[in-house]
Amino acid sequence: MSIWRRVGWVALVMSLAATARAEVDLPPKCYLFTSFRGNGEDGLHLAYSTDGLKWTALAGDHSFLAPKVGPDKLMRDPCIVQGPDGIFHMVWTSGWWDHVIGYASSKDLIHWSEQKAIPVMEHEQAARNSWAPEIVYDDAKQQFLIFWATTIPGRFKEGEDAGDVASGTVLNHRIYSTTTKDFQTFTPTKVFFNPGFSVIDATMVRHGGKFWLVFKDETLKPVKKHLQTAVADNIEGPFTDLSAAFTPDWVEGPTVLKAGDSYICYFDMYRAHKYGAMQSRDLKTWEDITSKISLPNGMRHGTALEVSREIVAALLNAKPTTNP
Repeated sequence: MSIWRRVGWVALVMSLAATARAEVDLPPKCYLFTSFRGNGEDGLHLAYSTDGLKWTALAGDHSFLAPKVGPDKLMRDPCIVQGPDGIFHMVWTSGWWDHVIGYASSKDLIHWSEQKAIPVMEHEQAARNSWAPEIVYDDAKQQFLIFWATTIPGRFKEGEDAGDVASGTVLNHRIYSTTTKDFQTFTPTKVFFNPGFSVIDATMVRHGGKFWLVFKDETLKPVKKHLQTAVADNIEGPFTDLSAAFTPDWVEGPTVLKAGDSYICYFDMYRAHKYGAMQSRDLKTWEDITSKISLPNGMRHGTALEVSREIVAALLNAKPTTNP
């Protein structure tokens, strides 16, 4: 055996040993946080945690997947859900003023499928955007539900004079949705959540046999820009019982993680350039735990989810890839 082959075998054995050590050191259940940096130009960033409080960037905080779809080719607000077959499915905002959202899938979060653009608002030529898509799995119907925020000028009167203005248009968002079983065919887009004011950045969590929507009131005049909850008996709504604000103003991008007996809602405090967090046992009474969390610098709007230690162990030993 040549010295180079021996070196190769030694490297392989060392790599396997490192993976084994990582699995031993990790608890059976770990947590991952997806996010982006800057404007989303370089793609998907991942961090992991064993307690939901201290988060460590993976792969030296390099991107695991570079964006390839949409006119702007950005990867903002990446949201990942693991299907019942173990496959991870990710959707993201592909650009500021797109009629599409990005989609890709992976078995291990290292090697990814070909990216595709899902034309969620192509049928509405007046639509301004398709922002912050989220994806959840509907166990009852065995299908995936995708929802996001869109402004269609003039579509809703409530909130029309209270929002931000971009390129001469008042942004008065509502949450829209579609469903799919195979990511090849999709049900017609419909209004998913209309609270009577501009709303963006909705995310969903299950608790107490109900479905809870955490969302941002995007009202500018007077300033709201905070998070609230709404509740439904069905995964597709209707969502009612809107709560009072449970965060400060000027936050966005919520994601909710069940860690132990509590739920942690993380959110991007974009004016302060850091993350905040609130903790609750019942999604009604909240405690500010911002001082207890630690996240990589520059993290922007993503998703926290529970995964196996095998997934994290592989990611700890993986090199970042930008394969399509």
